[in-house]
Amino acid sequence: MIDLHIHTTCSDGQFTPEETMRLAAEAGVTVAAVTDHDTVSGISRARQTAQQLGMTFFSGIEISVQYTRELHILGYGIDADSAALLAFCEENARNRRERTSRMLEFLHRRGVVISLEDVRRCNQGRTSGRPHFARALVELGYAGSIQDAFEKYLATPAFYAEAERPKPSPEKGIAVIRQAGGVAVLAHPHQLKLEGPELEALLQQLISLGLQGIEAHYSRHTAEQTRLYLQLAEKYGLLVTSGSDFHGPSVKPDIQLGSGVAGSLCVEDGEIPRRLAQAIAANSALA
Repeated sequence: MIDLHIHTTCSDGQFTPEETMRLAAEAGVTVAAVTDHDTVSGISRARQTAQQLGMTFFSGIEISVQYTRELHILGYGIDADSAALLAFCEENARNRRERTSRMLEFLHRRGVVISLEDVRRCNQGRTSGRPHFARALVELGYAGSIQDAFEKYLATPAFYAEAERPKPSPEKGIAVIRQAGGVAVLAHPHQLKLEGPELEALLQQLISLGLQGIEAHYSRHTAEQTRLYLQLAEKYGLLVTSGSDFHGPSVKPDIQLGSGVAGSLCVEDGEIPRRLAQAIAANSALA
């Protein structure tokens, strides 16, 4: 069972890298990647545990970039010690820290009584992102669920206008992945809400910047969407990946490691890790 899209406490997941890999093994995952948002700090810990458990492990990262809309780019096989990648991660961490104060002010203006300490309780004191704010809003009674917190406060036009952090361009995000010897993959394409010529035009642009893959298998993709993305992968010679986007039950309660939503994933195609490993080896030789 393959799961190449997993988050830990090093970004906005519920469990530590070690706990996450143990849970993945218990769920039947044999090929895994940790892809925390804009950080590589959990890779070595996850790798060590995964190897102890006999799992195949890929280093990974998920980078948020801004085009005409926000996109997420997954990077696989990255060198976690790459100077360019570490500098990129530090810049994003600094932007996240600065956003935290803006998010608090944004919520205060809307009558929400919340402190940084409230949020840090949901992230073990680390840099806090929107999921941690969402969990705090639920605990404080301002939202009924994580999704409700996003819909009411954290994913509104006002939030993006007043509090969101600056994001790098797709060109910069893909370039830093490639510089670190990694393979750049478009994450959860259904979230773009694009079809037909618009989706293909975006893919063509990203491919020209160095994109090499598409996350065709994803927890929330319908069977029809999966078929479409597989067809596009074949048409444009893209690698195919599979990922649950697991964060833990307190963040995304319906997504399970390896199997997605109600068994929507359960991908066992051995060609996926084989081809990914080949592409990583080729990129590393050029980096």
